[in-house]
Formats: sequence, C-alpha cells, structure tokens
Amino acid sequence: MARGRKVVFVSAAAVAVAWHLQQTSFVPPAGRRAASVAVPAVAAAALSAPAFADEIGDAAKKLSDAAYPFLKDVNWNSYAYLSRPGPATAGDWAKAIDKAIVMGAAMDPALVKKGVMAHHKAIASTSEANPVISKADFTEINAAIGRMIASVPEDKTMDVYNSFSNLVSKDVPPFLMSTVKEADAKAAYQALMDFKDVVKSHPITPKVADTPAALSAKLGSIDAAASKLAAGSYNFVKDIDWTSDLYLKPLPGVSPNQYLKAIDKALVVGASMDGKLLQQAAEAHHKAIGSMDDKLVTTQADWEAVNAALGKLFASVPVSQTMDVYNAATKLVNPAVGLNLLEKVNPNDAFQAYLAFLSFKDTVKAAI
Repeated sequence: MARGRKVVFVSAAAVAVAWHLQQTSFVPPAGRRAASVAVPAVAAAALSAPAFADEIGDAAKKLSDAAYPFLKDVNWNSYAYLSRPGPATAGDWAKAIDKAIVMGAAMDPALVKKGVMAHHKAIASTSEANPVISKADFTEINAAIGRMIASVPEDKTMDVYNSFSNLVSKDVPPFLMSTVKEADAKAAYQALMDFKDVVKSHPITPKVADTPAALSAKLGSIDAAASKLAAGSYNFVKDIDWTSDLYLKPLPGVSPNQYLKAIDKALVVGASMDGKLLQQAAEAHHKAIGSMDDKLVTTQADWEAVNAALGKLFASVPVSQTMDVYNAATKLVNPAVGLNLLEKVNPNDAFQAYLAFLSFKDTVKAAI
C-alpha cells in the first residue's frame, strides 16, 4: 500500500499542476514527468467516452508547441524524480494521496481510459537512450489529461494541488530550474496557464457505465474470500511500520526507464478494468485512509473492504494482463529487498498472510 504512494503522487502532481499552478516559478520537471508517466493511480476502463469540447484538443496542441523544447531539456534518466521532494512524513503523503484518490474517483472513466492509453502509446517509443516522447504523443497526453480534469469539480482538483504543494520543499523549484533552459521553462509555464484556462472554461459532465450484469454475477464469492484474507493477514498489516520512509525510497539498482516500462504494464491492466468497480475501489481506499490510526494502520473492516474491491477489479481483467504487471514488478525487486522486509515483521504473521493471499487469489481467478 505504501509502496504505491510514489506512483499516485506523480499522477496527482500532473493533474493538479495542469489545472491551476499559482507559483511564480516555472512548471517543475517533476510535474512534466508526471504527465508522461503516471496517470495509473486513477486509471479506469469503460466502453465509450462522452462528447467533449474541441477547444481542449486545440489548446493541447498549442501547449505542446510551446512546451516541447522544455520537455526535451529535461533529463528523464535522472533519479531526482524518484526522490522524495521534501521532509514530509508518510502520514502526510497518505493524506495527500487521499485527495488524489477522491479526485480520480470523480473522473469520467472513459476519458481516463483514453488518457491511460495515450500514456501507453507514448511509453512504447521510449528507452534509456531516447527517453523523450514524440511531440505528437505529448499532444495526445496533454489533451487527454485536460479532458480528465475537465470532468471533475474544481474544488477536488485544487484539493490535490494544495495538498501536494505543501509536501514540496521550497528548494525544489530553484534546483529544477537550474537543470533546464530558463526561457524554455518560462514558455512552457505560460502555455500551461493558457491551457488551464481553456480546460477550466470547458467542463465535462462525467458518465459512469454500470458494471455488466454478467461480470457482477461472478463476483459474489469475492466478498467472503476477502473477509478470510483480512482475518488471516491483519496481524501482518499491524506488524509493518507504515510510518517509515523506507517505502518512499526508490528500489536499488532500478533505472527510471525500467520503472517506466513496468508502470506501462500497470497502465494497460488499469485501462482494462471496469470503471464502476474502479471507482468503488477508490472509495474503499478513501474510507480506509480516513480510519488510519497514529501508526497509519486502517481498521480490519476497512482492510477487508479494500481487499474485496481489489479482488473484483482484478476479476474484471484478463489474467495475462495481471501477470504482466506481476512479472514486470518482480524483475525490479532484488530478492534482498524481500528478505530485508521480512526481518522487520513477525515471520509467522507474514506466512499466514501469504497463505491467506494465495487462497484469495484462487477465488478471484475463478471469477474471471
């Protein structure tokens, strides 16, 4: 749960900055990285998108024309964008992430799917030798994010912006400015402000399709299985020091591009998920974050609800896509990481949680 915080932060930073950045500094490269990497914290799938204003697409092209030189200035292979941008605690990050979850749950799922797939297309062309996406893909991403933001109330967007702004050290913008051409950064900032105005003036009413009846009929067994999983794993959850900053640190030996390629697998599975079920999962996480104690541990009931919601989500996608995410993540994690984490908890609690999870996995797989 904590390990996913960084991914969600990047998504939140992208959508917040694109709406209403009110700083005198340029648009931080971290925000641009966000726009090209990590919308998955709110990714969802639906079958069709509602009509949207053409003005957003036109404004996205103008933004890309002005901001692309800046995009090329950024060193996307830098580890700076995988680092925590200030001294905020894990609890502070959890509360900010909650704002992003609420915003993501309010977005039109079909528009989010388009945004996710725009990122997927762009990532396919990147490598460590050539980490910059094409201008055309950049334009598609900007347009998609603009429409996603246009589908949520302004107050939810500003909640995300304000929450994450408080987590970023004042030293970060000057440092990032020093790594690019100032003129390109300022041109990108002004273009973003113009784009923000167009998005704000063209709101989109979100539409959420109901989960297909055939899928809903297969999900009944997951609630009972989630109850067993929660009971079997809750001691393990309580063993973990969620207040540690360990889970906010990058994995050793993993390059930014390797992270990006693994994230791409998560984008694809996210885009395949049922939009209604994804919103319900976001709401379950929101409730669980709200019930955390001073050790950042949620209640067993809310832990159960999160597991049930996630199980139903994974039951809505092909097994092959889920395994793609698992295999991609496995390649990034040195076995020493798992051993280090195991030493920090009661090994019997971890083993019981593992057994409970395997049983839960089988129930979810049977529902696909």
